[in-house]
Amino acid sequence: MIRSLSRLILCLAVSGMAHAEGDSKRAANTVVLDETGVKNLRIETVEVEETDFEATIFSLGRIEAIPSKVAAVSTRISGRIVELKVAPGDTVKKDDEVAKIESRMPGDPPPVIPLKAPLGGLVTHVDARLGDPLDPEKALLEITDLSEVYAVARVPEHQAGRMKPGTEAHIKVAALPHEKFKGELLRFGTSADKESGTIDAIFRLTNPGGLLRAGMRAEFSIVMSKRSNVVSVPRAALQGESSNRFVYVKDFDLPNAFVKTQVQVGEINDRFVEITSGLLPADEVVTRGAYSLSFAGASSVSLKEALDAAHGHEHAEDGSELTPEKKAAMEGKKGGAAHDHGHEHEHEEEGASPMWMYAAIVLFVLLLISLFSKKRGIADEDAAAAKPAEKEAQ
Repeated sequence: MIRSLSRLILCLAVSGMAHAEGDSKRAANTVVLDETGVKNLRIETVEVEETDFEATIFSLGRIEAIPSKVAAVSTRISGRIVELKVAPGDTVKKDDEVAKIESRMPGDPPPVIPLKAPLGGLVTHVDARLGDPLDPEKALLEITDLSEVYAVARVPEHQAGRMKPGTEAHIKVAALPHEKFKGELLRFGTSADKESGTIDAIFRLTNPGGLLRAGMRAEFSIVMSKRSNVVSVPRAALQGESSNRFVYVKDFDLPNAFVKTQVQVGEINDRFVEITSGLLPADEVVTRGAYSLSFAGASSVSLKEALDAAHGHEHAEDGSELTPEKKAAMEGKKGGAAHDHGHEHEHEEEGASPMWMYAAIVLFVLLLISLFSKKRGIADEDAAAAKPAEKEAQ
């Protein structure tokens, strides 16, 4: 009975210490901002969810025009350019008039022949000036249809063996940092590069708005496999070093409050990070502004102030509920400080953390139990010794 009671008291004490320690950690790991702070840091959050996670490999390459979508404008007769209506960078439609050629055939005036665009697209090259002679063997200008382009990646040969036509790639172009493109593998190049051990992997991708141009450098994240129902977050949400990874989770109760949460990380691709523990679906993690939150600890709003405003009653400094006992202890500390500022050691004892208070109570109770058990044992021994004496007297 006594042992069971002591164990129960010990469990309650440990639970109380863990609760106090949890409150302390919450206060240390919670950043509370005001509305201005949220706007200044441009905080954005996303909801954690289970998605299809892609395993990718990285590659570099370039953008190329599709050969079948490049056309030259030329003439079948010799003559002189008397009108040039386009320049490099202009966009034309099919059958638009792009130039006029004055024929060398006799006539007064000599016949003038219009030249038209064989396809719509971007004028990528002009190789003539007004008044220049023009022969049938020479092209006047070049037009490229950029509605679709090739993205050519230099892929290691051992990785190319795992890729099949239809493999997807997420493509970024240095000249367009805010744009993202998706390509589909068509085929590989006709030969490999012996020095680098790579081969060209040719992806076709649409080019809305004609933003992509031939020769642009590109970065490829080629999708090699997918896994379903994986908890992941955007890479921007992940903070810390490889041995200490964490994210900021939006507090479910307090407005403008964000809790620093330790996480275990699995695979990482170009866009997302697999989270193996630490988060649950429906948690909201900070993406934009996550790095800045690490330096926002000195906020004008404390956890206590935020909880007081949200719940309508007073809380302790660590964010825990302010019980009558805690309130009395806090008032006692304030009174002791006002009475004598010189007794620093006494104030340290009065300001002892709840953990030490629980430990002291447990030790005191265990001491009482030990003394009670000892006295009971002595009484039992005396009673046992008295029984033989009574038998002899009889």
